[in-house]
Amino acid sequence: MPPTQAESVIRSIIREIGQECAAHGEIVSETLIAFMVKAVVLDPSNGFNMDRTLMKSDVQNLVQLCMTRLLDTKNPSLDTIKMQVYFDMNYTNRVEFLEEHHRVLESRLGSVTREITDNRACAKEELESLYRKIISYVLLRSGLGSPTDIKTVREVTAALQSVFPQAELGTFLTLSKKDKERQLKELTMIVTGIRLFNRDCGKGGEGVDDLPAVLHVAIPATMQHIDYQLETARSQVYRYTAILEKAANDPLMRAELQPYMLKEALYNIRQYEVFLQIILSDIITGAQEVEMMTKQLAAHLEQLKMTIKSKTAVPTSQVFPIFIALSTLWTSLQDETIVVGVLSNLFTHIQPFLGAHELYFPERVMQCHLNGATVKTDVCRMKEHMEDRVNVADFRKLEWLFPETTANFDKLLIQYRGFCAYTFAATDGLLLPGNPAIGILKYKEKYYTFNSKDAAYSFAENPEHYIDIVREKAKKNAELIQLLELHQQFETLIPYSQMKSKFWGLVFEAYMSFYPSISTNSLHDLSVRKTMRDADKHYIKPITKCESSTQTDTHILPPTIVRSYEWNEWELRRKAIKLANLRQKVTHSVQTDLSHLRRENCSQVYPPKDTSTQSMREDSTGVPRPQIYLAGLRGGKSRITDEVKVNLTRDVDET
Repeated sequence: MPPTQAESVIRSIIREIGQECAAHGEIVSETLIAFMVKAVVLDPSNGFNMDRTLMKSDVQNLVQLCMTRLLDTKNPSLDTIKMQVYFDMNYTNRVEFLEEHHRVLESRLGSVTREITDNRACAKEELESLYRKIISYVLLRSGLGSPTDIKTVREVTAALQSVFPQAELGTFLTLSKKDKERQLKELTMIVTGIRLFNRDCGKGGEGVDDLPAVLHVAIPATMQHIDYQLETARSQVYRYTAILEKAANDPLMRAELQPYMLKEALYNIRQYEVFLQIILSDIITGAQEVEMMTKQLAAHLEQLKMTIKSKTAVPTSQVFPIFIALSTLWTSLQDETIVVGVLSNLFTHIQPFLGAHELYFPERVMQCHLNGATVKTDVCRMKEHMEDRVNVADFRKLEWLFPETTANFDKLLIQYRGFCAYTFAATDGLLLPGNPAIGILKYKEKYYTFNSKDAAYSFAENPEHYIDIVREKAKKNAELIQLLELHQQFETLIPYSQMKSKFWGLVFEAYMSFYPSISTNSLHDLSVRKTMRDADKHYIKPITKCESSTQTDTHILPPTIVRSYEWNEWELRRKAIKLANLRQKVTHSVQTDLSHLRRENCSQVYPPKDTSTQSMREDSTGVPRPQIYLAGLRGGKSRITDEVKVNLTRDVDET
């Protein structure tokens, strides 16, 4: 059957199963149907042969088997599969979720941003409209209040005018598109910081919630609720395990428990426990981040108060960085609020997948089977065998790792999610946690733990035998693929040559394309973005070797070379002359179109003052007054006047 035809058959099968389930009042997603097709095909008891082409009767049989399992609402196995599919489709780790959230926020602001950056306003009315759009952009991006709230808009307008008056719009319009976007983001952060500072001073903050107080209440309450559910789930796990251990030595009791599907219930509650631990770990990480950010927020606000105090004017170079830091911290607090809400919602929605426990295992039934059984916790089981360690000398070809000999002992990726592989294989599916203190077996670059020393020795005698048993058990219970993290093993079950030409390869392709746990990029819209053809990369066996290179540092110790040292005296003379010439130069600064609006500078000068000096004593000197006598000016007996000039001025030495 050609691949395109087989692909069409798969789609029709999935569509037909979905329609049949809907006719029976059960709405089932395509992701769950694809997983169920994989589960039915894998189960050896269903008799599907991987080596032959699918016939019409096989298709009918496949559809009927999938329908039967999907409509069995009282089956813990189906509940576990539904829980796994729901969790994988709705959970994303913190980093990827926040990246996706910011990407969505940017896309939502795209239209508003384009209206501002593409604007070519000239008239007064157009400039006023543009300024109002900038105010709306600042409000929407900061998330502090609604653009329809008059008080909030007035507060944002006042804060924006203090740093970006409307008269600056002309300069703003001359910038490039990227510079406009960058300045809009910077203005948003500065305005947000101003509003947060005003709120802390009691002079504003309209529409701004007290996020630190909200988170300090919401996070502990959520953690307490999850802790309670986790302890309840673990208590249920310990009771199921005790009953299964008791039944392992009693054939009659084993036959009596068969209709109750106790192992499937154990898988269900164990999977629930794993998901709760993942959610709780993310919330604890968020609580630590919130605690750190709250302290930083208080420190920045105090720094602002000390900087501003009662000054009427403060240089922007001092306060703008603090405003931006305040805005960044507040945005991170908003992110944590969203993360806590999403995780809490996810926790609420996976609880209904535990409904079969109360139906199949009421308290009276549990107490009846628990008579004579010892209920042990996982911690107690580990303490019992804490001193029973593997003797390395007993194994020549196998490598064992211990805490005192392995640097990254706690970070090793343990197979089967840390459960004991030997116990699971020997007891037909009983899950007991492994104890790393006994020793971790390294086999074919994978790591295995065991719940006792005897289990470790038994597994080490023939590891491949027990690994095959675990894989065959997972074929019968498909939920174990996710619970024990066996995706890679089932990804390579069928040779490449068979997968490219057989219908069954397309069945596995459908599973890989729909089931998001195979991919590390499973986001909320993964099932939409994934297609059948994208799964072709899963045909080939995963690469376990790659080309790599290493580099050894030449100088391990930090260098002690003084780069400023100069041995050439002529070079020193040249530098000295250069410095001497610079002392007689005048420094000029210019501002270009590219540097315009990059930053604001301010300078302060001191005006000249009137000064006076005072000597030790006050003294004066006198000079003789000039006295000159002119005689003969009136004339005499003769007709010619004879003038005589007589100098009567005293000498300076006589005064």
